[in-house]
Amino acid sequence: MKVTLDELQAFATVVDTGSITAAAQQLDLTVSATSRSLARLEEKLKTTLLRRTTRRLELTEEGRAFLQNARAIIDSVESAEEQMLARREMPSGRLRVDAATPFMLHVVVPLVRGYRERFPQVELELNSNEGIIDLLERRTDVAIRIGQLKDSTLHSRLIGHSRVRIFASPAYLEAHGLPRTVEELGKHALLGFNQPESLNVWPILGADGEPYQIEPAVWTSSGETLRQLALDGAGIVCLSDFMTAQDRESGRLVQVLARHTQDVRQPIQAVYYRNTAVSSRIASFVDYLIEALGNKIPAGRATLWADE
Repeated sequence: MKVTLDELQAFATVVDTGSITAAAQQLDLTVSATSRSLARLEEKLKTTLLRRTTRRLELTEEGRAFLQNARAIIDSVESAEEQMLARREMPSGRLRVDAATPFMLHVVVPLVRGYRERFPQVELELNSNEGIIDLLERRTDVAIRIGQLKDSTLHSRLIGHSRVRIFASPAYLEAHGLPRTVEELGKHALLGFNQPESLNVWPILGADGEPYQIEPAVWTSSGETLRQLALDGAGIVCLSDFMTAQDRESGRLVQVLARHTQDVRQPIQAVYYRNTAVSSRIASFVDYLIEALGNKIPAGRATLWADE
């Protein structure tokens, strides 16, 4: 007997969810039906794919190897279905999007309602990770990455650029004074990232003529955490315009050392694997993102919410 697509989907879903019960709920099947599909698959392959313990399911070596092929088959079928739906201009299916928390909160979330109104058959799954993830391992269709790309196996589409600036809250400046030189800046509480270290290089020049690298008084993995700390008056930060534009316009954050700050703009790109055809749902999301953000950018500019 040949393996069926339903059996492959049951197997992959059990692995993804960690249990037969959770897989059954996601597949809209009974627990017994899901269990039988998994048992039939193992019987046909004459091997054990999952070890069952009292607490969890674990992949065997054979199961781990077979899972890669199963995913490839499932993805191929989904891609074929997407291509047929695309001909009727109806993107459909689940779209898994990953972005750092600040970009997700300040850029993606405000656009979700409009995107869903235009493409109601696309099921969005939004995930936030502060670091670089493996798209295949995390089952991610498209990720938004800020900064220069290092992975040559990825396709990318440029969404725009966002300028970085140095900020502090009025309350902090009232309590500690306004730094007027780079040397004075070093006497203040500077807030930075624990990784990557490059984010702690600010767009101003030190006494040696090199970009100024700070020694943070507080370290964090999230730009949104830094923003909240700055709003609370905990210190001075360097953040991107896409997440601070409204704070600057309202006066909640004040730009520091504006005349000394260089015009540094981070590229923001949508990425996906080079060996994967762009499905209609990925194209629909990225196109919508570029279109929506383009409406916020003055003509001829490719910068997210940045003025001179």
